[in-house]
Amino acid sequence: MHPLPALKADCAACAALCCMALPFDKGEAFALDKPALHPCPHLSGHGCTIHDRLQPSGFRGCVLYDCLGAGQRVVQEVFAGADWQQDATLRAPMAEALGILRRIHAGLELLGAAESLALPEALAAERQALIALHHPEAPWSPESLRGFAVSGAETRLRAFLAALRPHVAAP
Repeated sequence: MHPLPALKADCAACAALCCMALPFDKGEAFALDKPALHPCPHLSGHGCTIHDRLQPSGFRGCVLYDCLGAGQRVVQEVFAGADWQQDATLRAPMAEALGILRRIHAGLELLGAAESLALPEALAAERQALIALHHPEAPWSPESLRGFAVSGAETRLRAFLAALRPHVAAP
């Protein structure tokens, strides 16, 4: 099995996908409404003009959001360095890919945490099978990400996580 991806955001290798793809609802976490697929008004190029003062400016949601490294993979791997700012037709497919790959990375994070548990052979084998589904040998493409989204892998992951309860020590 090839090494797992870094589950850490590298904004310099991304194209500010979260600032375009995600919707904001004005409230406790965001100072304004922003529909999905529209750039944040504070975005300039690939940088945030208020990044050094997000929280006091009313953008706690931006501070809390973590793509778990999905953003840079979408830009660099799935779309080979393409930029939605240069080609607006990429907004929807890149946003869709970000949403799916973010869920995949969240799954990989949970599967990694389960590595420390003493699991019976069947659960250990299921963990390995789920890692293979969440991190296939072939690189992700928009089509393979869509296929993952409807494959049932996320349902299978939830069942695996539920089966871990007896193997997790109570605090």
